[in-house]
Amino acid sequence: MEIDVTKEREQGRRPAGMLEDAVLAALWQGGRPMSPADVQAVLPDTPAYTTVMTTLARLHRKGLATRTRAGRGYVYSPNVDEAAHTATAMHDLLRRRHDRAAVLARFVSDLAPEDERLLQQLLRHDDAD
Repeated sequence: MEIDVTKEREQGRRPAGMLEDAVLAALWQGGRPMSPADVQAVLPDTPAYTTVMTTLARLHRKGLATRTRAGRGYVYSPNVDEAAHTATAMHDLLRRRHDRAAVLARFVSDLAPEDERLLQQLLRHDDAD
Protein backbone atom coordinates (compact mmCIF):
# COMPACT_ATOMS: atom_id res chain seq x y z
CA MET A 1 0.00 0.00 0.00
CA GLU A 2 1.44 3.34 -1.04
CA ILE A 3 1.12 6.36 1.24
CA ASP A 4 0.02 9.61 -0.35
CA VAL A 5 2.13 12.17 1.55
CA THR A 6 0.22 15.10 0.04
CA LYS A 7 -3.12 13.66 1.13
CA GLU A 8 -1.78 12.96 4.64
CA ARG A 9 -0.49 16.52 4.98
CA GLU A 10 -3.84 17.91 3.78
CA GLN A 11 -5.53 15.80 6.45
CA GLY A 12 -3.14 17.14 9.10
CA ARG A 13 -1.11 13.93 9.48
CA ARG A 14 2.63 13.55 9.08
CA PRO A 15 4.12 10.88 6.82
CA ALA A 16 5.29 7.74 8.65
CA GLY A 17 8.47 8.36 10.64
CA MET A 18 8.20 12.14 10.53
CA LEU A 19 6.73 12.40 14.03
CA GLU A 20 9.51 10.22 15.44
CA ASP A 21 12.05 12.55 13.83
CA ALA A 22 10.27 15.62 15.21
CA VAL A 23 10.14 14.11 18.71
CA LEU A 24 13.83 13.19 18.57
CA ALA A 25 14.65 16.72 17.42
CA ALA A 26 12.69 18.10 20.39
CA LEU A 27 14.67 15.86 22.76
CA TRP A 28 17.99 16.90 21.18
CA GLN A 29 17.10 20.59 21.42
CA GLY A 30 15.66 20.26 24.92
CA GLY A 31 19.02 19.41 26.44
CA ARG A 32 17.34 17.83 29.48
CA PRO A 33 15.03 14.91 30.23
CA MET A 34 11.56 15.83 28.92
CA SER A 35 8.07 14.64 29.77
CA PRO A 36 5.54 13.93 27.03
CA ALA A 37 3.91 17.29 27.87
CA ASP A 38 7.28 19.07 27.51
CA VAL A 39 7.78 17.48 24.09
CA GLN A 40 4.20 18.18 22.99
CA ALA A 41 4.61 21.88 23.89
CA VAL A 42 7.51 22.38 21.47
CA LEU A 43 6.24 20.33 18.52
CA PRO A 44 4.70 22.10 15.54
CA ASP A 45 1.03 21.37 14.86
CA THR A 46 0.63 20.23 18.50
CA PRO A 47 -0.10 16.51 18.15
CA ALA A 48 -2.31 14.87 20.76
CA TYR A 49 -0.67 14.10 24.11
CA THR A 50 -1.38 10.38 23.68
CA THR A 51 0.27 10.45 20.25
CA VAL A 52 3.40 11.99 21.77
CA MET A 53 3.37 9.39 24.58
CA THR A 54 3.06 6.55 22.08
CA THR A 55 5.87 7.97 19.95
CA LEU A 56 8.17 8.35 22.96
CA ALA A 57 7.41 4.77 24.04
CA ARG A 58 8.21 3.56 20.51
CA LEU A 59 11.52 5.46 20.51
CA HIS A 60 12.33 3.85 23.87
CA ARG A 61 11.56 0.35 22.52
CA LYS A 62 13.81 1.02 19.52
CA GLY A 63 16.65 2.09 21.83
CA LEU A 64 16.66 5.66 20.51
CA ALA A 65 15.52 7.19 23.82
CA THR A 66 15.93 6.35 27.47
CA ARG A 67 13.22 6.88 30.01
CA THR A 68 13.36 7.53 33.72
CA ARG A 69 10.51 7.38 36.20
CA ALA A 70 9.44 10.87 37.31
CA GLY A 71 6.50 10.81 39.68
CA ARG A 72 3.69 8.83 38.08
CA GLY A 73 5.11 9.12 34.56
CA TYR A 74 8.38 9.17 32.68
CA VAL A 75 10.83 11.68 31.31
CA TYR A 76 12.76 10.87 28.15
CA SER A 77 16.24 11.65 26.86
CA PRO A 78 17.78 10.87 23.49
CA ASN A 79 19.95 7.76 23.52
CA VAL A 80 21.77 8.74 20.34
CA ASP A 81 23.00 12.11 19.12
CA GLU A 82 21.63 13.79 16.02
CA ALA A 83 24.73 13.23 13.88
CA ALA A 84 24.92 9.50 14.68
CA HIS A 85 21.20 9.00 14.08
CA THR A 86 21.28 10.82 10.74
CA ALA A 87 24.43 9.01 9.60
CA THR A 88 22.87 5.64 10.46
CA ALA A 89 19.75 6.52 8.46
CA MET A 90 21.89 7.56 5.48
CA HIS A 91 23.90 4.31 5.65
CA ASP A 92 20.71 2.23 5.91
CA LEU A 93 19.22 3.92 2.88
CA LEU A 94 22.41 3.56 0.84
CA ARG A 95 22.66 -0.16 1.68
CA ARG A 96 19.17 -0.72 0.23
CA ARG A 97 20.10 0.68 -3.20
CA HIS A 98 21.54 -1.38 -6.03
CA ASP A 99 23.62 1.34 -7.71
CA ARG A 100 25.44 2.88 -4.78
CA ALA A 101 27.87 4.73 -7.05
CA ALA A 102 25.00 6.50 -8.83
CA VAL A 103 23.37 7.42 -5.53
CA LEU A 104 26.61 8.80 -4.09
CA ALA A 105 27.40 10.66 -7.33
CA ARG A 106 23.97 12.29 -7.33
CA PHE A 107 24.24 13.13 -3.64
CA VAL A 108 27.61 14.83 -4.10
CA SER A 109 26.53 16.66 -7.25
CA ASP A 110 23.53 18.12 -5.40
CA LEU A 111 25.56 19.42 -2.44
CA ALA A 112 25.87 23.12 -1.83
CA PRO A 113 29.44 24.33 -2.55
CA GLU A 114 30.23 24.81 1.15
CA ASP A 115 29.00 21.28 1.96
CA GLU A 116 31.08 19.87 -0.90
CA ARG A 117 34.19 21.60 0.46
CA LEU A 118 33.43 20.25 3.94
CA LEU A 119 33.00 16.73 2.60
CA GLN A 120 36.31 16.98 0.71
CA GLN A 121 38.04 18.12 3.92
CA LEU A 122 36.50 15.25 5.89
CA LEU A 123 37.51 12.70 3.26
CA ARG A 124 41.12 14.01 3.41
CA HIS A 125 40.88 13.90 7.22
CA ASP A 126 41.70 17.61 7.42
CA ASP A 127 40.41 19.75 10.24
CA ALA A 128 36.94 20.97 9.26
CA ASP A 129 37.25 24.06 11.46
